[in-house]
Amino acid sequence: MQKILSVLRKACTTYSLIEEGDKIAVGISGGKDSLTLLYALKMYQRFSPQHFSLEAIAVDLTNGQNDYSAIKKFCKDIDVNLTIVNSEIFDVVFNIRKEKNPCSLCANMRRGTLNSTAKNLGCNKVALGHHKDDFIETFILSLFFEGRLSTFKPKSYLSKTGLHVIRPLIYCDESDIQRVSKDFPVLKNICPVDKHTEREKAKDFLKNLDKLYPNCREMLFSAIVHTERYNLLNNE
Repeated sequence: MQKILSVLRKACTTYSLIEEGDKIAVGISGGKDSLTLLYALKMYQRFSPQHFSLEAIAVDLTNGQNDYSAIKKFCKDIDVNLTIVNSEIFDVVFNIRKEKNPCSLCANMRRGTLNSTAKNLGCNKVALGHHKDDFIETFILSLFFEGRLSTFKPKSYLSKTGLHVIRPLIYCDESDIQRVSKDFPVLKNICPVDKHTEREKAKDFLKNLDKLYPNCREMLFSAIVHTERYNLLNNE
C-alpha cells in the first residue's frame, strides 16, 4: 500500500486533485480498483496537507439484488459513509434496450446516477478508480476506433453539474492494485459481456506488445503525460 500511497500523492500534487475543504465522493463499483482507491484516500487523509472529507457511493445496477453487506462492513471499518443507490440500469441496458454494445450506455447511466447523488450529498468532487493501465488502454481504443490521440484526464470539470472528476490512481499500475486488494470484499461482476469487450482486447494487445518491446507500456504512458515531448503536425 505504501507504493500506491506514494503515487497517489504524486498525482494529487502534480494535478492539484485535492484542495482544502473538498468533499469527495468515491464511486464504488465493487471492484478492486474502486475499493483500493477508497482505502488509499482514507489513509491519505492522515498526512495530506489539505483537509478533505470522503463519501462512498455505490450504484446498484440490479435495483437492490446485489449483496453489499461485505462492502458496508468495509466502509464502516474505515469510517466512511456508504450510500447505495438502487437503479434499473442492468434491466434497461440488457433486457429493454438489448444493447449489442452495452458499455457506453451503461457507463453514461452509471455516471449520471453517481454524479447526481454526489451533488445531493454536498460533494464538489467525484473520485474514480481508473489507473495507469486504464489510461493507456483508453488511448489505444481512441486511436484505433476514433482515429484520435486522446484519453481521459486526471482532472476534469463537468459544467452541467459543477463537479470535478478526479482520478488519483493515474500513476498506479494495475498489478500493484491486484496485490493490495486481495483481502478486499470485491463484488462479483455480473455483467454478461465482462472479459469480452474491446477494452479486454486492448489489454491483450498491450500484453503482446510488452513481449515484443519490454517497458513499452511505461514509454506509452510517459509519451502521453509529458506534453513537452509532443512532436505532431499542427496548423501553424
